Amino acid sequence: MGGATRKKVYLAILILYSTMIGCKSEVETPSYVKKMVMNASELPLEDYYDYIIVGGGTAGCPLGATLSHAFRVLVLERGGLPHSNPNLITQEGFLTTLLTANAALDSPAQPFISEDGVPNARGRVLGGSSAINAGFYSRAHHDFFSRSGLSWDLDIVNRSYQWVEKQIVFKPRLNSWQSAFRNALLDAGVNPYNGFTLDHAIGTKIGGSTFDASGTRHTSADLLLHAKPSNINVAVYATVERLLFAASVSGNPTATGVLFSDQTGRYHHAMLRQHGEVILSAGAIGSPQLLLLSGIGPRSYLSSWGIPVVHHVPYVGHFLYDNPRNGITILPSQPMEHSLIQVVGITDSGAYLETASNVIPFALPRQTVFVRAPSSPLYLTVTTLISKISGPISSGFLRLASMDVRVNPVVRFNYFNNRVDVERCVNGTRKIGEVLGSRALNDFKFRNWLGEREFIFVGPPLPPDQRDYSRMAEFCRRTVSTIWHYHGGCVVGRVVDSNLKVIGVSSLRIVDGSVFGVSPGTNPQATLMMLGRYFGLKIIRERGKLDE
Repeated sequence: MGGATRKKVYLAILILYSTMIGCKSEVETPSYVKKMVMNASELPLEDYYDYIIVGGGTAGCPLGATLSHAFRVLVLERGGLPHSNPNLITQEGFLTTLLTANAALDSPAQPFISEDGVPNARGRVLGGSSAINAGFYSRAHHDFFSRSGLSWDLDIVNRSYQWVEKQIVFKPRLNSWQSAFRNALLDAGVNPYNGFTLDHAIGTKIGGSTFDASGTRHTSADLLLHAKPSNINVAVYATVERLLFAASVSGNPTATGVLFSDQTGRYHHAMLRQHGEVILSAGAIGSPQLLLLSGIGPRSYLSSWGIPVVHHVPYVGHFLYDNPRNGITILPSQPMEHSLIQVVGITDSGAYLETASNVIPFALPRQTVFVRAPSSPLYLTVTTLISKISGPISSGFLRLASMDVRVNPVVRFNYFNNRVDVERCVNGTRKIGEVLGSRALNDFKFRNWLGEREFIFVGPPLPPDQRDYSRMAEFCRRTVSTIWHYHGGCVVGRVVDSNLKVIGVSSLRIVDGSVFGVSPGTNPQATLMMLGRYFGLKIIRERGKLDE
């Protein structure tokens, strides 16, 4: 097929695809919603529970499902239901969800821009960020368990992973681009080839996916199917505004419950029964923010806001991390299917390589000298190759922007403040260069006027001389973006102890990514869902001893 004919066919396919974009199918209401999920306005103004979980996200849902088999549990989620938004349910809706995020309360992704100038988003929906992410599932690398500051029972860790995986993890079917990328990684020396595995392993592998064979997303909220319905209430559109405390005989403050509001503006008190706990699972942004608003944090800082100090914990909001993402985007020479991350190259130099192909609108001028533009945009497939660094070592902080919990706090990640992170980024972007130069990607290049094959880049390409360290480092700093893998802010050993209990405060625990000082690996969602299940089992065991 000649070049001109091939381009006409490509254009015809794109126009056909453009008529399909935005088609929305009916989504059946999951059974767990009918059994245990309610609007917060339906809850009584005061009620008592054994465990109150703030945040129905990646860790909060499996935690609540597990605890419900032994205790009365309340899960409070500030957002709505994922199945009510078709863009959340399909792979094709991934970019739309992020691009249409707004600061108001009606979008499942809440956007914010860090002080680094990088646009970000956090989940605001039942299922949390597992309902808006790219669906990649991979267990933590083995070093994570020794570096996390927690004392893990690895047998229970493995069984907790398996519990999650049995319900919502699938083996993906690779399309043309993901297959080519896998071969390109191997051409570039990212060896060995590990095939399909959920384990973290150096080399190239196919990971798990939370999208099933039909392309339907599954989230941590699906794990509520395995809760005991009679013991759990899951409330959506429930905004927790403050944690409630009382003095104790020991002199340490004790959490007694939470104050939350519903959509109508009414306030509700959820209170603890004897031996109960409030558990924060609001994420690396939400958990430290809520602690500060409730008077748990640095004394002088809280006083400057006029917040009564409940307990002085100096490192709340500190040691906040986001793994930087760098990479390039190309326009391939042939149409391809939409795909999110399925293949990863785990290098031995501190970088993980991944790719995705997305269909995006391309708006032509309304009219040119030669042709009248169509009234609706064309849709073009672009492919992105990215490098995420491990760690990272560079850390930032979080501080309040408002006394209103609905307003995003001010966040700074301090990307590349540490030279080791810069070195890892340079290693990763150089490896992207090798992947681009591999034979496996030749078919995705265009032929120029001289008959030579070359890529068409959308946005900045890699520096021509990738041996030049200073130029590569400058490229890393200039093109940095987020991969949405925030962690820290309530780190083990500084804010919580090895049982994730807030230091110096009784009946208050944190079970989410804010406790991690290091990212679990290529993608944290597997480990966060495992964490929820793991600590649910751990708490049941602890209380079993307590009640004997």
